[in-house]
Amino acid sequence: MTRRQANSLLLLSGAMWGMGFVAQSTAMSAIGPFLFIGLRFAIASLSMLPFALRESRHAEHGLRPEDWRSFAIIGLLLFGGMASQQVGLLTTTVSNAGFLTGLYVVMVPFLGVLLFRQWPHRVVWPAAASALAGIWLLSGGNAMALRAGDWLTILCAGFWALQVIYIARAVGHSGRPITLAVAQFSVTAVAGLAIAFMLEPIDLTAIRAALPEILYAGIFSGGIAFTLQVIGQRYTTASQAAIFLSTEAVFAAIFGAIFLGERLPPTGLAGCGLIFMAILLVEVVPALRRQRTPERA
Repeated sequence: MTRRQANSLLLLSGAMWGMGFVAQSTAMSAIGPFLFIGLRFAIASLSMLPFALRESRHAEHGLRPEDWRSFAIIGLLLFGGMASQQVGLLTTTVSNAGFLTGLYVVMVPFLGVLLFRQWPHRVVWPAAASALAGIWLLSGGNAMALRAGDWLTILCAGFWALQVIYIARAVGHSGRPITLAVAQFSVTAVAGLAIAFMLEPIDLTAIRAALPEILYAGIFSGGIAFTLQVIGQRYTTASQAAIFLSTEAVFAAIFGAIFLGERLPPTGLAGCGLIFMAILLVEVVPALRRQRTPERA
């Protein structure tokens, strides 16, 4: 697979995730957030399982116990991100959720320093300041005005950042991206359904009412999009991958406006612009510098 093809897959993932915010938001008029997560990722697991089995048959070597442990950790990170995002959508808009989720791109370098002593490019610091200013404007010029759903979505971005870091490490060791994807889906489905059975009503009529959203989120923004993310990260640079995946923020705002009639005030649009600029700065500038260095050499 060429890098251009990989980036096209990542762009498609961003579009599917952007539309997925709409499905996630509308589904909760019928069912609870954890039931939606459990059903969504159960469908994602089943839809991608045949491809994982095919990958396993053609694999050159089996998976080691440490591979399975890594897959389980990534699954728990995926569940943490989905749970905070899904519950957050109860009290925030699709547009806000899309842009605040994109903060994971800025968080990745900071977590790299804390976890692995990997110091980021210096552009990260002004990018972080831009992102914080964007959040402030998104709140209407008052950080205390951010709703609970906005803070949960920022927490979600933290989980996504950790997931990106651990996927980059795990997929290189295992060489089994589809198996990794199905494993993380299965962990998320089990955790979501377990909490749903404990805390939420289980109503078959309500599930049927939310079935279109469950199927879209399970098959497309769940199974296909997350699997494309894992595959795409094998064939392109981390910088380019993050740029294309971060387009989910733009697609979320577009689809939120088209299907839900959401509109951001001018200050909110300015805040989204600053957040998106931070996302691009933290990835584009280091990539350009790496390209120029070989040219000088």
